[in-house]
Amino acid sequence: MLVLLALAIGAIALLAAAKADAVWFKIVPLGILFTGAFLIRSLGWFGKKAGD
Repeated sequence: MLVLLALAIGAIALLAAAKADAVWFKIVPLGILFTGAFLIRSLGWFGKKAGD
């Protein structure tokens, strides 16, 4: 999850450098966090097996 957070913060920095509109500052970071978390969870990386 920290990797996704770092990617979202990097995206904010790139958007600021590109002088993007304010709406992109909500859409892009949230999209990275939600889509990334969904994909990582569906791949089973957050799943902890019993006994581990």
